[in-house]
Formats: sequence, structure tokens, C-alpha cells
Amino acid sequence: MEDRTVSFRLSPVSSAGGLSCAEARDRSRGALAGLELGAQRREDVLTVVSELVANARSHAGGVTGFDVVVRSGAVIVEVSDRSPRLPRTRPWAPGLPGGFGWRLVNQLADHTRVRFRHGHKTVSAAFTTGRAKPR
Repeated sequence: MEDRTVSFRLSPVSSAGGLSCAEARDRSRGALAGLELGAQRREDVLTVVSELVANARSHAGGVTGFDVVVRSGAVIVEVSDRSPRLPRTRPWAPGLPGGFGWRLVNQLADHTRVRFRHGHKTVSAAFTTGRAKPR
């Protein structure tokens, strides 16, 4: 299987929040097209895409980079932002709005990782897909 990558890079001079959740999901659907991937697993990937982008926009100065990499047996979602701070899991508070994104990402993805570079970070979420081969 040939690796596929869908990317978005924001120019450093832009002050906009970057990629929207809807745009990120649309681009991700394109990267996932043609994979033998169950409907639930596909929705898990798209949910994590939305959560990582929403977290970058709301808590980390906006999205500066976005990649979806499809490899044999894996899908990797990476979102870069302007913040040097680690994502955090807020204490469980079902009666209060928000605070579920990072917890949800860690529940749905098989592996998460945060890398720091030059005062910014990239959050990665990896999904094993079994036989994620193009049809």
C-alpha cells in the first residue's frame, strides 16, 4: 500500500485560527476514502480530528498544521498549534460544559503523543486499522 498524506500548513504571518473542524473532517474523509475501515472506526478518527482541531482553536492559539497519514495498518492524525503547553484532562464534571475533548481523544485513539518544537506543539493520535488497504 502506498502511504497517503493530507496536509494543511498555515502561513506564520496569519493570525487566523487556521483550519476549521468542518474543513479538517472533510479533508480527513478524503484521506480515508477507499480504505477497508469499519464505519465506527472511521467515525472515531473523524471525532478525534474534530476534537484536536477544536482544542487547538480554543486553547492553543489556533491550528498551524494538520496531517492525516494513512499507512498500511494505521491512520495517524497530527494537529500542530501555537501553544507550548501540554493538553490536560480536566477533572470529571458531567454537570459542566466542556472538558471532555482530551479525555475523548485518549479513549478513541490507540496511542497519543505530544511533541514540542520551537515553543509550539504537535499532538498525534494513532489508530491501528488492521488491514487498512485501499480497495
